[in-house]
Amino acid sequence: MEVVASLPADTPLSRVAERVRRIEALGYDTVHVSETVRDPFAVCALALEHTSRLTVRTSMVVAFARSPMVTAYSAWELARFSGGRFQLGIATQVRGNIVGRFSMPWSDPAAQLRDYLDSLRAIFDAFATGVPLSHSGTHYKFDRLQPYFRPGPLDVAAPQLWTGGVNRRMCVLAGERSDGFVTHPTNSHPMFLRERVLPALREGAARTGRDDGGPRIVVVPKPITGRDDAAVAAATDAARSEFAFLYSTPAYRRTLEMHGLAGLGERLGALARDQRWAEMAPLMTDDVLHALVPCGTYAQLPEVLGSWYGGLCAGLSIDPPAEPSGDDDFARLLDRLRVLPERRPAQDR
Repeated sequence: MEVVASLPADTPLSRVAERVRRIEALGYDTVHVSETVRDPFAVCALALEHTSRLTVRTSMVVAFARSPMVTAYSAWELARFSGGRFQLGIATQVRGNIVGRFSMPWSDPAAQLRDYLDSLRAIFDAFATGVPLSHSGTHYKFDRLQPYFRPGPLDVAAPQLWTGGVNRRMCVLAGERSDGFVTHPTNSHPMFLRERVLPALREGAARTGRDDGGPRIVVVPKPITGRDDAAVAAATDAARSEFAFLYSTPAYRRTLEMHGLAGLGERLGALARDQRWAEMAPLMTDDVLHALVPCGTYAQLPEVLGSWYGGLCAGLSIDPPAEPSGDDDFARLLDRLRVLPERRPAQDR
């Protein structure tokens, strides 16, 4: 099982090296780099420079904020610089951010992301082989790439293309086109994976006749953990606000509905609309959180995660503790996670 850490989104460039070295020393396979308040490619360059083994994957670059050509140049050079340790994860974001924050058009996000992926593969092919660039899709057209602007082939494979998403169309698209798929914390419950995500991924893979069964799946359940029961209780309290905010978003409530908690999502949404933020966290009681999120001490968590996710995914994301005092215990936890059985997509069709 691949074990993944997410670099804190607010990590300043001056602290990237320190944090990724710790992540690599703990024994992680991969670090995820998000796009929120930092340029993800600058962060990835530093992360790759200051590690030697770690895979660095964007999770996720906001695709529609930039041309596929701009994204392709960045990904290509990071793959070259790292000797193949860079992977490109891209996603749509939501309409409000694309239109209001980035001032970019919004139309059919699933169709546009499909065309974005196809554009990237066409551009990568032109970079690698020198063939004329020729792509005409639903949203993008590329037919010009003079020799002066060609970066030349890599000595490694082109970067893998990963996507993420919540709704069915994005999952089907991942089955059709993606090398890997990263779940959202609100659609990482095993019930959601079995009933929604895996069938949609299989449907997409069947549409395009993939013979590998579809993309690798990395699940991001945001488990609640700590060295002992007191630490787990503190982590549970800290998680209330984050999950209350996430589940206040209508698109993220499917897991609540599966657990008979649709009313909770509606109450959280109403409080968010009224900006009554302090009243939201108490609604995420211990019983609710423990039904939705895996929970346990470092010693307990591998068994918990194995019962939830063994055979369902290829990777698990679990973030390191903020303080390094318990790193030896946490590294042992990661060692136990790595031996969990992973999903073999070609065998579950």
